Amino acid sequence: MRVHQYVYFSLRSDHLSAHEMATRLGMEADEVSVKASKRENPPVPRVHSWRVVCRDSGLTVDEQIDRIIDRLEPIADEITALARSIDESEGEGLTSTLQVVRYFNDDDGDQHQRLGWHLDRRALEFLQYTGAELDVDEYGDD
Repeated sequence: MRVHQYVYFSLRSDHLSAHEMATRLGMEADEVSVKASKRENPPVPRVHSWRVVCRDSGLTVDEQIDRIIDRLEPIADEITALARSIDESEGEGLTSTLQVVRYFNDDDGDQHQRLGWHLDRRALEFLQYTGAELDVDEYGDD
């Protein structure tokens, strides 16, 4: 089965811009979103977001998660402090998330024999320490 997949870690805020988050973290984002209106067409972000992304093809989800954590572990204290600060000022919500996105039967995807994946202790501890949630989106052809 051909699968296109990627993983990202995001921090979101109603008030702090991605630039302000990057300054507080000491790390630039791979991707950002800027909060705008809530119109539906075209859809625009409801919050600001700062994201570190792994789109490296040929890797398993486990390997993509490891690459994200490798990059973020050095600033885990800053992520934790920022997420707590956002939660305290804006109310607890989906402030920090590790997101897994997979598209099955994607013509541009890689061939995968094993579709399962897991979170090892390191990943679970990182999520716990930073107060992050895990969100998995999987899409198949209609």
